[in-house]
Amino acid sequence: MPTHSEVDALLVLSFGGPEGPDDVLPFLRNVTRGRGVPDERLAVVAEHYAHFGGVSPINEHNRALIAALRSALPARGLDLPVYWGNRHWQPYLADTVRQLRADGVRRALVFATSATASYSSCRQYRDDLQQAREAVGEGAPELVKLRHFFDHPGFVAANVDGVQTALASLPPGVRDHARLVFTAHSIPVSMNAVSGPAADGLYARQQRETARLVAEAVRGAGAEFDLVWQSRSGPPQVPWLAPDVNDHLRALAASGTSAVVVAPSGFVCDHMEVRWDLDNEARDTAAELGLAYARAATAGAHPAFVDAVCDLVAEQVSGEAPKSLGRLGLCGLDCPRGCCPAR
Repeated sequence: MPTHSEVDALLVLSFGGPEGPDDVLPFLRNVTRGRGVPDERLAVVAEHYAHFGGVSPINEHNRALIAALRSALPARGLDLPVYWGNRHWQPYLADTVRQLRADGVRRALVFATSATASYSSCRQYRDDLQQAREAVGEGAPELVKLRHFFDHPGFVAANVDGVQTALASLPPGVRDHARLVFTAHSIPVSMNAVSGPAADGLYARQQRETARLVAEAVRGAGAEFDLVWQSRSGPPQVPWLAPDVNDHLRALAASGTSAVVVAPSGFVCDHMEVRWDLDNEARDTAAELGLAYARAATAGAHPAFVDAVCDLVAEQVSGEAPKSLGRLGLCGLDCPRGCCPAR
């Protein structure tokens, strides 16, 4: 395990998002490169961004998290510069790694803004890091990815605060009986199944564990909750994790539920999928069904989450014991080569 003197920086690694209207289609082409998605289809998705001036909310949240880390890390005795790189938009990861080399960084810890294991949130980021180092070439710093944090006390606490605040926003007559509905980005069933049965692969288990920990912190041991999925894409003949959040809201209304809190615990911060799919589409579905609806905040730059990131850094820098609330064990410390394959 590295010591403090062996670590020179922290790199926040994220997905990226457009910063204005002219960025939207180029960004979407980056995301879908190699998949044969026509611009006509991308234009439909681009309409979602148009409602927000062509700016993805992920950028604001990442800047806030980085600013908070730049204050919190020195307070923990972890005086490391913080850099930012993205998979699909500026600042591109390879450009950031090039800057790390120019600044004399030899080894950087990498915090990827995905709490759980899956191809897109683990293996693909690891491949991105390797490809960025290869693009930079000689002198590229070593990049050490931090572990997953789906059950870290700080990540759980931030989500608990979001759920409690959302519950408090509901009318008093329904809040005590509001259904807790947790959402995460759907993925192909085959991708989830590489680490377990089709419906219970590692990704789904970790998402369910986050939901359980949050629900029980809010309502006590054995609290009822639902885990559903959102934002699926791809050909309709390819099975993805289900049910979709909108279908689930319809089922809840049919069974007599009068209020819901939808908590995007599968997202670290507000993506377009959170703002559009939950704050618009799911909210509209709930309104049509007569369901009282509140959406919980993501972890974002919540102080407990900032502390959690500092904890992950301290595990590597000074050997602090890992913190975990869950039953599934730590994930992402010593991933084997080829972990979390796409299929």
